[in-house]
Amino acid sequence: MGTMAEMLSTPLGVIEWFVYLLAAVMFVIGLHLMNSPKTARKGNMVSAVGMILAVVMAFIVLFAGEISNGFQHGVAVVLLIAGIIIGAVAGVVSAKKVKMTDMPQLVSVFNTVGGGAAALVALNDILTSEGTPSIVVLITAGLGIMIGSVTFSGSLIAAGKLQGIKWVKKLNLPGKGFWNILFAVLTVVSFVMLCVQPGQRLLWSVLTTVFALCYGLVFVIPIGGADMPVVISVLNACTGTAVAMSGLAINNIALIVAGALVGAAGVTLSIAMSKAMNRPLLSVLAGGFGGANAAAGAGEGPEGSMKETSADDLAVQLVYAEKVIFVPGFGLAQAQAQRELADLGVLLKNHGVEVSYAIHPVAGRMPGHMNVLLAEANVPYEELVDLDDINPQFPQANVALVVGANDVTNPAARKPGTPVSGMPILDVDKAQNVVVMKRGRGTGYAGIQNELYFEDNTQMLFGDARQACRPLSRQSGAHQLTAETLR
Repeated sequence: MGTMAEMLSTPLGVIEWFVYLLAAVMFVIGLHLMNSPKTARKGNMVSAVGMILAVVMAFIVLFAGEISNGFQHGVAVVLLIAGIIIGAVAGVVSAKKVKMTDMPQLVSVFNTVGGGAAALVALNDILTSEGTPSIVVLITAGLGIMIGSVTFSGSLIAAGKLQGIKWVKKLNLPGKGFWNILFAVLTVVSFVMLCVQPGQRLLWSVLTTVFALCYGLVFVIPIGGADMPVVISVLNACTGTAVAMSGLAINNIALIVAGALVGAAGVTLSIAMSKAMNRPLLSVLAGGFGGANAAAGAGEGPEGSMKETSADDLAVQLVYAEKVIFVPGFGLAQAQAQRELADLGVLLKNHGVEVSYAIHPVAGRMPGHMNVLLAEANVPYEELVDLDDINPQFPQANVALVVGANDVTNPAARKPGTPVSGMPILDVDKAQNVVVMKRGRGTGYAGIQNELYFEDNTQMLFGDARQACRPLSRQSGAHQLTAETLR
């Protein structure tokens, strides 16, 4: 693509510019609509239509150019079309087959594809330029290569960790600080040399790519699952930034605007997520949530014993309650029990019980993970209540049912000297009665026991959440008949 002046010098170029501008506006409108769960679906559709317009316009311009030069690049055009078809098919198949519980992995894969595509576009622009590229092209395209490559390799590792691939989870990086600094310095030096010595752009662009790929690996490998929501947000921001840089390099308005929006949204979300953990963003990215302090804290666990309950006893508590708060966590996603929990909520609501869902910002493995799962189970948006709004309601709750949430409910966060100290938590312990659904007696990612489990008002229901919720609904229904008779 030529300069802006060259684009506007022809009628087709003017149309192209206006179509890209329209697509950019649709991106902005779509992002705005995503601010609310009620309009998020419409926002996705508006943004998708905008991207379709941009892609179609790009093909019109491409074919117009090929017609004028006698299809000198016919093979490249065919490969491009084949790539689009393959990508479209893969996207449709993944959208239909991937479960909501696997959405974090899918988002990471999308970041991988986006970052890799941006890096390849930027790399192609540098290596195929006629003559020596300008300093502007070298800087923007070089940044696209660098950031896109980091995103590509880092997102692959993140996807592997989230998927539970054994060899990825077992990856260890001794001296992680040294490797991070080494590859960061090598990447930056290669990028600077690319800008300083454009005559050797093949060498320096390849080295920038290789070192950036290595940095993406050493950057994500040490980071644990508890920090994945923030990591995914950061990688998403990197994807957007890489796309914007590539758009600047090839002078494509649609890519510039779309990339800038994604990058800005990713940065904003990353900061918000780190604040929700009450940890500096750089601390989160350094990894090691729980680390050495966690090990120390684990040996100083709470005194007492856990009190167990049964599904039948829990059903009785739920039936006679006036207000129930469900507290979902990653265990809910692992058990794929969101529909069963939603069915239980519907049963209770049909018999006059007030039901809410307490949503912690970092519960799960990606931003909004619990919101996505519960929305997929058709839980009304108004019943999904954020941390700041739900915490004052816990004292009025007759029962707080915790399903697979651990560190985000630990009262130890209110005390100094623990791995979770200062982290905002859900005030579950302030409910009149607490029941925790949990697979076993293990600790969370912070590596310490949850003090909530040893409180006088807490009972434990061990086992798979999905298997527990099904009979729980039946038992609640049976007990409800008795409750209605007594009332």
